[in-house]
Amino acid sequence: MLYKLSDFIDNNYKSDDSVVSYWYQGLCPVTGSLLKLPRTQLSEAVAYGLMKQLEADELYSYEGKMYGVLLVETSSSQIQVLKAFSGLLLGKSCIEGWVGSIEGRNALMLEETYTLNLLEEIKQNILSLQTLTDRYIYQNLSEEFAQKLDQLTTTHQHNKQQRHQKRERLKLTFKGEILTQALEELNQQSRLEKIERRQLKHQRDETLNPLLEKISSADEKIRHLKQRRKILSRQLQHLMSANYSITNFRGESLSLQQLGALPTGTGECCAPKLLHYAATHHLTPVAMAEFWWGSTEPKNDRIQGKFYPACVARCQPIMGFLLSGLPEKKTTFRHTIKEPLPIVYEDDYLIIINKPEGLLSVPGRSSDRYDSVISRLNHLLPDGHLLRSVHRLDLDTSGLLLLARNDQIYNHLAQQFRDRKIEKIYQALVQGRVSQPQGTIKLPLWGDPRFRPLQTVDFIRGKESITQFRVIAFEDNFTRVEFMPITGRTHQIRVHCADQLGLGTPIIGDRLYGKGDDLTRLHLHAQKLRFLHPITKQFLSVNAPPPF
Repeated sequence: MLYKLSDFIDNNYKSDDSVVSYWYQGLCPVTGSLLKLPRTQLSEAVAYGLMKQLEADELYSYEGKMYGVLLVETSSSQIQVLKAFSGLLLGKSCIEGWVGSIEGRNALMLEETYTLNLLEEIKQNILSLQTLTDRYIYQNLSEEFAQKLDQLTTTHQHNKQQRHQKRERLKLTFKGEILTQALEELNQQSRLEKIERRQLKHQRDETLNPLLEKISSADEKIRHLKQRRKILSRQLQHLMSANYSITNFRGESLSLQQLGALPTGTGECCAPKLLHYAATHHLTPVAMAEFWWGSTEPKNDRIQGKFYPACVARCQPIMGFLLSGLPEKKTTFRHTIKEPLPIVYEDDYLIIINKPEGLLSVPGRSSDRYDSVISRLNHLLPDGHLLRSVHRLDLDTSGLLLLARNDQIYNHLAQQFRDRKIEKIYQALVQGRVSQPQGTIKLPLWGDPRFRPLQTVDFIRGKESITQFRVIAFEDNFTRVEFMPITGRTHQIRVHCADQLGLGTPIIGDRLYGKGDDLTRLHLHAQKLRFLHPITKQFLSVNAPPPF
């Protein structure tokens, strides 16, 4: 189970372990002190060595999952390596050479697999019901009838004013039977218009009510499915929590149930497996690194070969207990600020950056997501600490990013974004040939908190999302398209491209909504910004051609 460092790296490898790219940390439940375990250059080098071994066997590429390495110190003061995988690997919980599942897992294997399959089936059923074509048809027809009623109301109001004026003229011109007959004709026109309005409403109800019944029926089914999902999840969680027992470096063992209300799957990530094994085999952790390897499912945005922090839902809540008993260490934590950024426009009030793909707009919550446009400029510019990003671009999207140099400018520009007065134009390469030369996509988007940042089309919970598009050119089996987002939802253009109710074809390199891989960047670029300068009151237009 224990490996030598030389099994993963060259014997002559030199590392600077004063540079820590991430801390695994948590509060000790006994002392209340903050306990830390670093991800160092050496642990990352060992992880890269493991990646090479995984790459040599294509079996590991089919099933995407997290892998981890833990550097430990043995009783003889040697540094050795443990390795683990999250969940199951090739359908097994225990494989020779890998740290296996925490005790108690095997006894629940059949029950867990059966329940997880049921939960997956329920999830797919809910998704199908949420994306019923009838919802889209209902929305479009409802908007059409509302528009027709508005137009009819406007016409009738105009006719009513005309009849009123005509009545006044008739009263001044005619009397007796002729006047009565003329007024009756006007009254008949009014009655016919009321009939016309009732008929349109009747037509609307006859058209929409059957669709509404189907949607209501689907919503009721969704409600029952969600209730069943909640019951199954709680049952499995209770069963697993009572049977899983984790040991820390104080020698304390607690079941997940004793550790608190934790989600299903807690204890099956790499970190708890590795730390539990080390604690029960008298090994002292030195450093740890976790990374993703293999294919990526549509519901997550993991990138093969990239390091990730402890998962927020399952690992972070028990990290303090897992590390309890380890000696406290003081290590210098340094962030490395990489290459400078291309500044497209700059004055005393604002900056426009041509952000490269793969760089965050602002720092993330965890230390390994510190590198960003804001953090780099914070180190490079005298007033960098005052900069505020007026909007954001996805990690994988390149292009123009607008930054304000003080709060007053930020508030002014942010208001322009809210009022939709800032013109934003994106360019993308999508798979296949888009048949419609131009148009507008209106699909409401919703982000399930469990699968962030994934966005889905949801006609019930989704927020209004509007994107205008125009085909620019055809290139081989690709289409170059220009997009103008009217709203600014997360992943809006990406979903509007990939969803079958939108363009129905994903952007090249989209790992989340298409079939992208780590070798091909997302071919989406923010190429133009046009807005009113807060100080000069002149329109400022900036362009940055796409790098693809």
